[in-house]
Amino acid sequence: MRSFVLAIAAATMLRAAEEPKLLDWMNNIAQAQLAERGKTIAGIKTIEQAQERQKWVRQRVLQLIGGLPDYTGPLNPKTTGTLDGGTFTVEKVAFESLPSYWVTANLYLPKSPGKHPAVLFALGHWTEGKPAAQRIAANLANKGLVVLAFDPMGQGERNQAWDKRSGTGLAGGTTDQHFAAGAQSILMGESFMRYRLWDAKRALDYLVSRPEVNASKVGATGCSGGGTITTYISALDPRIQVAAPACYIQSFQLLFKGPIGDSEQSVPGFLSSGLDQTDYVQSFAPKPWLISSTEQDFFTPAAAKLVYEESQKWYGLWDAKDKVKWVVGPGGHGTPLVVRETIYGWFTKWLAGAEDTQEDPKLKMFSNLDLQVTKTGQVAEEWNSIDLTDYLRAQLKSKITPGSVEELRAYIRDLTKTGPGLDSKTTKISVAKPGSPTVLVVDSYGIVTDRMKTMAAQGAGVWSVTPRGWPISTTERRSALGDWITNTRAWLIGRNLPGMRVHDILNGVDATGQQKVRLVADGVAGIWALMAAAIDPRIEAVWVDRTPYSLRAVFDSPVHRQLHDATMPGFVLRWDLADVVKALDGRKLLWTDPVNWNNEFVRVPGASYQYRYFDQMDEGLIEQILN
Repeated sequence: MRSFVLAIAAATMLRAAEEPKLLDWMNNIAQAQLAERGKTIAGIKTIEQAQERQKWVRQRVLQLIGGLPDYTGPLNPKTTGTLDGGTFTVEKVAFESLPSYWVTANLYLPKSPGKHPAVLFALGHWTEGKPAAQRIAANLANKGLVVLAFDPMGQGERNQAWDKRSGTGLAGGTTDQHFAAGAQSILMGESFMRYRLWDAKRALDYLVSRPEVNASKVGATGCSGGGTITTYISALDPRIQVAAPACYIQSFQLLFKGPIGDSEQSVPGFLSSGLDQTDYVQSFAPKPWLISSTEQDFFTPAAAKLVYEESQKWYGLWDAKDKVKWVVGPGGHGTPLVVRETIYGWFTKWLAGAEDTQEDPKLKMFSNLDLQVTKTGQVAEEWNSIDLTDYLRAQLKSKITPGSVEELRAYIRDLTKTGPGLDSKTTKISVAKPGSPTVLVVDSYGIVTDRMKTMAAQGAGVWSVTPRGWPISTTERRSALGDWITNTRAWLIGRNLPGMRVHDILNGVDATGQQKVRLVADGVAGIWALMAAAIDPRIEAVWVDRTPYSLRAVFDSPVHRQLHDATMPGFVLRWDLADVVKALDGRKLLWTDPVNWNNEFVRVPGASYQYRYFDQMDEGLIEQILN
């Protein structure tokens, strides 16, 4: 029994040491990539060189997100009501971003005649959506600017997986819905950012189509996630002439180890391509760009300062340093008065040629219900609006190009190349008796389980491998998402989380010193185990338990769990897990109690799986994998 106690202690110490070591390892890669970018920027001395960089940045970002949707259909706009704010009106409007994919918005219109400058207002991760824009939007309209504030996907009247019975979106909160779509997008070889950016583009299309708008004088603003979308649309759509994102712009020099943003804020391959958020600002030069921060924000002023200082030098190439500005307000995440008034002044100066900065506290404010576009409060209920998952599922069906087994193996080997550079951790639990097999267990808990003890008691040599960053800490776990933060950081630097963990499993096989090993894994770790076996013939048998049976099945539902532990870029366009099984070439596979992505048992037609009876546990199954 003493050997088991020692193994438990060793595994626990390894698990405790693993998380910061993994973060430090990835951060070292990120900082090296940022340093290379810095050398490139330092070599740019002329406007012509800067313009070439701007062009490259825009092209590269679009490549990284998978381009924009190939859709040219009509907006089909509709107006459902109007509110009177005294000096302005608010129209309750909606339009289609994609077919049957509705966007709800509030259009703030000055009552003065003629064409006006306009501002596109993207919203942050506030559950209420567009009402959060009201104070700034009303003040800008009072100063003579048209403002369009639109609901993001998953917020306001655009909840995904809307359930009328419970009156909520089943896919979770606002950020959870973004993370869920983010993992699905990666599997499609895209970034969720392309769909957020597309909504903004279509909103801009609507805004400039209005007869009250001077289309040559359009700006963009938004806070937090809205600052993110403001940044993207400003950098990538030439119609935006003035930008003012709040509580977003940061340099990854400090941000990478901090509060990494969600799926639209973290583009796969961004840092490994030689980019930083500063590039968005620099691609906008010499047009006016305002950076706003707050003193206690998790998106820190220190990281924003790095962007501002580098951008000042960049704008200096055009002798336009006055067109990039940075303001810091008091308090936490948001837009305090000093920030709001700086935003007013920025737009009135650069769009309207005025100097009006003062906020009017007497302006009429409307309730969240007043600002609703739909009667029911949800586009899914009112107009049968599709979820983004529905659109992705249709796109997947049209884009599947089956790949061969050899191509699959090459793909997996390429993923595992992202793993070297960090030692994996393998623990010996027991020594095999003569003639008995060696078993490697992919360990999720850092403890010696009853299953390991039973296999050891039957004479097997038992080893445990704990892949890097696994299990994830409770402070970084989101209820349904899996290891999103490690996954996000990994894809920023050109790594892949499942690929790194397959690499660690193969290191575990190496550690056993055996040429024939049997592999055991539970849950999503079973996917890594199957992938490892597909490329390593030393793995003679695999047992996976309660492992999701299909990655393409993810698109059957907008709700799923732990998908971030299995997202591989573009995988579902070529293969599914059944193809990984084929790559085992007939080696023994025991797959018990297959589940869907909500951890519910699934009967899979035409496939060979085993299902436990109620209290079977591992009875009879261990003998199958050992014999």
